[in-house]
Amino acid sequence: MHGTGTGSSDPRRPDKEHRYKSSPNTQGAPDDLIPDYMNILGMIFSMCGLMMRLKWCAWVSLYCSFISFANSRANDDTKQILSSFMLSISAVVMSYLQNPQPMSPPWSPVFV
Repeated sequence: MHGTGTGSSDPRRPDKEHRYKSSPNTQGAPDDLIPDYMNILGMIFSMCGLMMRLKWCAWVSLYCSFISFANSRANDDTKQILSSFMLSISAVVMSYLQNPQPMSPPWSPVFV
């Protein structure tokens, strides 16, 4: 058995132990703005996808919504994240309902 013999001593030193204290700027760090930026970009791209019927904008909006959801905190507004998802999903669905042809990338020539 480990530590039950008379010759074993505890290598830890209680006088050298220091309790961890988090710094005040790491608690609730409001400077992480990636979810907010991605949420705004997702809404902009989904509106472009809906209004201009650009399929790639609709897909980029869905991608931005996923990034926003993945980087959000538990105390963030879930209604805003859910509305961004629903808007981007509706942009993808509506762009394919209006034109069911496969998406052509924006960098490809149109008249080939």
